Amino acid sequence: MLRVLYGGSPAAAAKTLELILKDSAMSMNSSLESEKYKIVGVLTNPPTAKGRHKDLIPTDVAQYAQIWNEARGDDIKIFALEHIKEEARNAIATVKPDIFVCFAYGHILGPKFFSLFKYGGVNLHPSLLPKYRGATPVNAAILNQDTETGYALQKMSLGIDEGDILFMERVGLTGTETSELLLNKFALYGGIAITNLLRQTAKTGSLPDAFPQSGSASYCTTIKKEDGRINWQDSADKIDAQIRAYTPWPGCYTTANGQQLRILKGAAASKIADQDTAIPKNTSAVAGTVLAYIKQRGILVQTGDGVLIVTELQWQAKKAMDYKSFMNGARNFIGSILE
Repeated sequence: MLRVLYGGSPAAAAKTLELILKDSAMSMNSSLESEKYKIVGVLTNPPTAKGRHKDLIPTDVAQYAQIWNEARGDDIKIFALEHIKEEARNAIATVKPDIFVCFAYGHILGPKFFSLFKYGGVNLHPSLLPKYRGATPVNAAILNQDTETGYALQKMSLGIDEGDILFMERVGLTGTETSELLLNKFALYGGIAITNLLRQTAKTGSLPDAFPQSGSASYCTTIKKEDGRINWQDSADKIDAQIRAYTPWPGCYTTANGQQLRILKGAAASKIADQDTAIPKNTSAVAGTVLAYIKQRGILVQTGDGVLIVTELQWQAKKAMDYKSFMNGARNFIGSILE
């Protein structure tokens, strides 16, 4: 039986863990002894203080592992660690893991850590490596308006996302995806690929053949909260991509009549203007001007090039609203200039 340590923290990583755990349970009940594998532990971040009372909340991965333990009577060890030093490595060694697999774990790991595993580590990375190495590849693909992206299973190395490729799949983009939706898609697709890899490794006693990364490497930058501010001099297509790339975090915002206004959903008018002649593709108005409210479509805002159709908004410290509800209480909004 192959013993697996899983690493990850956010909600998408918990979705992948759920898929792997369910497949693992099936493998353990299978008559095929050679394909059996088991998650013996999860490695995740420590709980964080949230809410008014600063309650310590475990990561999504830790929460799901706990739910699984309680529901199945299992004993998956939860290692919620800030740093992996000797004491932590010794604790991990007690579950005798053969392989480490991770998705969105977000920590740099050293050779002493990898020495704990017979088969080393495998990372699910949501890009077509070596394109978009780093922590925000899904956001980068949307921001750059790529027509395709993908995901890879890579052998973990000491360099950031530099390991050889075990499996890679391309995925076409429609120009409507948000980072949240795309990350969840890769959590599913990549999770299936991981289960196949684990079954094969359990059966053959070795990882699949890997191949070196090919092409020019590029790196994605760390996202900051202020990256969500909209520059209305940008094109409608660029702002459209910005809104989708920063959903759900950090979100996009502007200023309207001195108040912060979050723009939660929108789309470049050019995407539908050919089918709806009531929607202008562009006007001569100043960038940021709120042009009109079209009940069947949304709120039209002029950008530096093209018109953006806004469909969901949120005043600071208020609830999110669809554009119709928003306009019910937004006097003098049409004709104002967003900044």
